[in-house]
Amino acid sequence: MAPLPKNITLIMTGASGAQYGLRLLECLLQAGCRVYLLLSRPAQVVINMETEHRLPGRASEIQVYFNQLYGAQPGQLQVFEREQWAAPIASGSAVADATVVCPCTTGTLSAIASGSSRNLIERAADVALKERKKLILVVRETPFSEIHLENMLKLARMGVIIMPANPGFYHRPASVQELVDFMVARVLDHLDIPQALMPRWGQAAPQEQQNF
Repeated sequence: MAPLPKNITLIMTGASGAQYGLRLLECLLQAGCRVYLLLSRPAQVVINMETEHRLPGRASEIQVYFNQLYGAQPGQLQVFEREQWAAPIASGSAVADATVVCPCTTGTLSAIASGSSRNLIERAADVALKERKKLILVVRETPFSEIHLENMLKLARMGVIIMPANPGFYHRPASVQELVDFMVARVLDHLDIPQALMPRWGQAAPQEQQNF
């Protein structure tokens, strides 16, 4: 029997770096994952500022938009409102296999570290923690304050993967897209989802292989 598709909760908050979350969404859908998507209001503002996308306001309309943009299969993508407490990801009985906050603001980081669960975004992360599911936070801020570092350390000790948006340069990126792909590739690796976005350490890039 073919393995069941992974269920991934993807949360985008209002930190700069909307490109990371959008590229991750595209790759997850291409990999055949079922994706539960949550966007904060600031995230929608940042997407409109940093990209060519102009998202509609309602979750149902955003779902249609991304379904058409990325060619998602019927039922593969579900977009929820921030107060949609009947969503499956609000309960441990229907928790996703993994949850990613990308990009993650330090405000969201703080809320997750304190377990506040004031909205569905915070509740989904809280459920991942209590159910011992994989939780990845792609924190986007610089510099970090002592409070930020303490919150990251607190969550790391709980098993949360703290992955600041710090792309590497050893693959000699020639575009912003290649920098974005570096981070998205690292997230996919930690989700155990095969990816070919960038060569691994010690492997030649495709253009270098052609010269051999």
